[in-house]
Amino acid sequence: MKRPRIPIGTIVVVTIGLVVALGLRPVSVREILAAYVLALTAIALLVLARMARTQEEWERATSELERALAPRKPVRARPNELVRVERDLVLSSSNAAEFHARLRPLLFDIAAARVKQPKEVLDDETWELLRPDLPAPDDRTAPGPPLRRIAELVDTIERL
Repeated sequence: MKRPRIPIGTIVVVTIGLVVALGLRPVSVREILAAYVLALTAIALLVLARMARTQEEWERATSELERALAPRKPVRARPNELVRVERDLVLSSSNAAEFHARLRPLLFDIAAARVKQPKEVLDDETWELLRPDLPAPDDRTAPGPPLRRIAELVDTIERL
């Protein structure tokens, strides 16, 4: 912390005033010394006030209200859609029913948004996996397509 400047010049002037007042004695010595102590106390309060006033925000104590009202740093959260799609990818590769119910319709919708007739553009193997009239798998607990195959489907759709 930056130390405040002690006003030595002011202290010297006040002390010279003390010596002059003691030499002239316009009032009693007791009143002169009381005035001198009062002047030194005022100088000390000035120095203490400068010490208490800080320029750096981290040095200043903040109240609970100031902390509550202070703007918070934005938390960098991953978008909800991204989290949902990642979850669907993992679930789809581990469960055929999840692939059929969640990821397959999403991939088909993306393909349909890119081209008017996805059946005409997609290869037969990809179309068989994505077609909208595909019946639900007989064994709903069977593993879904591996992540490598899903990545190939996504690459195929992205090339549309």
